[in-house]
Amino acid sequence: MCRWIAYSGTPILLSQVLFQPEHSLIDQSLHSRMGVETTNGDGFGIGWYTPDTDTPAVLRDVGPAWNNRNLLEVSHHVRSGLFFAHIRASTGTAVQQTNCHPFRSGRWMWMHNGAISEFHRLRRDLALAVDPALYPDIEGSTDSELMFFLALTFGLREDPPGAVARMAGLIEKAGHAHGVPNPLQMTIAVADGDRVWTFRYSSEGRSRSLFYSTRVDTLRALHPDAAFLRDISEETRLVVSEPLGTLPGVWNEVPESSYGIVQPGGDVLRTFRPALQGDPA
Repeated sequence: MCRWIAYSGTPILLSQVLFQPEHSLIDQSLHSRMGVETTNGDGFGIGWYTPDTDTPAVLRDVGPAWNNRNLLEVSHHVRSGLFFAHIRASTGTAVQQTNCHPFRSGRWMWMHNGAISEFHRLRRDLALAVDPALYPDIEGSTDSELMFFLALTFGLREDPPGAVARMAGLIEKAGHAHGVPNPLQMTIAVADGDRVWTFRYSSEGRSRSLFYSTRVDTLRALHPDAAFLRDISEETRLVVSEPLGTLPGVWNEVPESSYGIVQPGGDVLRTFRPALQGDPA
């Protein structure tokens, strides 16, 4: 499985999240505490938005994150108010650049931790459901990228929660048709440059770990001497596969079968359930 971070808030250097924390994503690439694998070395990726571009920048590589000089260089010089970072542990597909997260389509970015069970048996059925106009843009061979293009097919740009619900419903329907009892395991982050949607769901009801950070004003009251809290806005938020440190009160587990929206003016947390095409969102 994989580890990932989604950041939204005051523009900061990427290195402040990727390298500086006690249990940073770089540390997790070697010493994950909550992932299926301790080591996540099958590639990495970062994606970030800037105010003067229409699409996010994406940097991906097949090597491990812990010794990549390009990642170190970029993260210490790029500042962004919305970015993704992902370290990969392959669940069976090839270790290649096109299989590294995050994936991008126009202004949209997508990253995933989890798997479609028996993906090799379900792949053809799922691929045939992708909009033919979108299908040529699929570059890699992962279940994660195919999930992204299914969500795009089902209306991600207009209704992200509904599209992800219909994507999940199709995967479960296809899995059950092939005799797979628990087809889907997912924690997902998707962004459009303004908002971030995150999802935690699995067919068996035991989803991979996912946490969100406490409101900044609450953290300032709890930890008035914490320097890193002084220069960020109250709307700054992180969603992570596992906590970046052990400071009390910072991290909250995302509930099972739920999704959240990180957005200006107030975040929301709601129940998530799969749906089939044609079902109400």
